[in-house]
Amino acid sequence: MPNHQYSALLIVSFGGPEKPEDVIPFLENALRGRNVPRERMLEVAEHYYHFGGKSPINDQNRALIAALRKEVALPIYWGNRNWHPLLADTLRQMRANGIQSALAFVTSAFSSYSGCRQYREDIERARKEVGERAPEVDKLRGFYNHPGFIETMIDRAQDVLAQIPETRRDAASLLFTAHSIPASMASSSDYVSQLEEACALIGEGLGYPEWRLVYQSRSGPPSQPWLEPDVSDALREIHAQGASDVVVVPVGFISDHMEVLYDLDTVARALCDSIGLNMVRAATAGTHPKFIAMIRELVSERLWSCERRSAGRSGPLPDFCLETCCPAPRRP
Repeated sequence: MPNHQYSALLIVSFGGPEKPEDVIPFLENALRGRNVPRERMLEVAEHYYHFGGKSPINDQNRALIAALRKEVALPIYWGNRNWHPLLADTLRQMRANGIQSALAFVTSAFSSYSGCRQYREDIERARKEVGERAPEVDKLRGFYNHPGFIETMIDRAQDVLAQIPETRRDAASLLFTAHSIPASMASSSDYVSQLEEACALIGEGLGYPEWRLVYQSRSGPPSQPWLEPDVSDALREIHAQGASDVVVVPVGFISDHMEVLYDLDTVARALCDSIGLNMVRAATAGTHPKFIAMIRELVSERLWSCERRSAGRSGPLPDFCLETCCPAPRRP
């Protein structure tokens, strides 16, 4: 690949509604082309209405950008897949500002079609919509095993472990959660193996060699296999096994957005309260200083060919994805 002289950083994210009137149009955008029953869409809409019709993801991206502006010596732009600011509108603004090429940081740590390749497709679709002189955009490499991410999540988990009485702390169960995806999508990507590697590294850093990876927030039809076990089923199981305390670490999420607030802080917590299981939930990476430093490091790799770091044995992911990686799932 040619060595571009990148002149901007583009934050690329999922997007979310800002007010109640946005909720249904946002969900229709997010679910377009997917075989999700309308009843399920309306059920998810209620999750947003429960929090006033506003997703926290946009404010969290604004906070991320504010933190990065203190660390990254490039203009920073922001564009979303499903809601304003939309990618095409952002690329138009970048073109008007004279930006010819940019690096993209995608707010997703693990490889799958929806978490990696689809974002690259989103960028290319937006570039075609913008047309002539649309900025070239290259995605930064994946970071699921970068020391900055792993150390951030260790710190986040240690913060809540301290809330459990010391006499019970060693016996606490450790659950890592990630977004469930269709089994067909998981089978054509490294999503599960990357999650397992990250969980093992974090568990090792915490001194907890025993942990479980569970899933949450599935949205597909019941007839379609998705990754399991569901977090609620896992909580019931560990309670039945005699656990008194559980530490839930949402390793698969970069910020405390709607699926974390609703599926964990609302549904999972209510379940734990009802069965008498003490649940503490770790924060996501958010604007943790080590995470912000990691993003700066990823940018520096591409600008100045700096050392490319990784934790564990797998080594850093390549700068550019292969054309064959994370293929789109077959839609019924």
